[in-house]
Amino acid sequence: MSLFHEVRLPLALAFGASGGPERATDITRLASGAESRNARWAGSRRRWEAGGAAMPADAAHELIAFFEARRGRMYGFRFRDPVDWKSCAPSQTVSMTDQPLGLGDDETAAFQLVKRYGGGEAAWDRRIAKPVEDSVRVAVDGVATAEFSVDLETGVVTFDAAPGDGAVLTAGFEFDVPVRFDADRLEVALVGHDAVRVMRAPVVEITG
Repeated sequence: MSLFHEVRLPLALAFGASGGPERATDITRLASGAESRNARWAGSRRRWEAGGAAMPADAAHELIAFFEARRGRMYGFRFRDPVDWKSCAPSQTVSMTDQPLGLGDDETAAFQLVKRYGGGEAAWDRRIAKPVEDSVRVAVDGVATAEFSVDLETGVVTFDAAPGDGAVLTAGFEFDVPVRFDADRLEVALVGHDAVRVMRAPVVEITG
């Protein structure tokens, strides 16, 4: 049985969410005064606090229903990052050449969607597992193609035929983040007539 529900937290309920990426780095101060730094995680993990804002009682009721349907921390769901939900900047239009997808070799037909952060040796490729339906655009050597399918649950693009050797594959897309609630309790307070404040509704990215 899948522990992930392919539904998105309604954008109206996520409005005002605060958070972003986090990493885990061990820092040790050596006797010489220098630092030794070691990354415990291969990548980053995102975390948000969706509570804190006042909302109409009906909206709070909808959030509670969503929380109950996910059984608290039990089942994952989709979440749109407020500032990072496209293969490009939020103000830009998705393009089929936004992100690298891979190089053809005449044999491989399936490629994982990724979003690249930074450039050169410091670049980091983030695996995109939850693309938005009908948003994925793909190009082979800069030319648009429709001869592919995309798995919306894994972010794997599969070409109808393996691209030729050395073909440069690129993609553009919108995407959600796979998350779960990071608490088994919602804290809600009545703050006025028909106004409710959800004190805490933490969500955390599901990785791995």
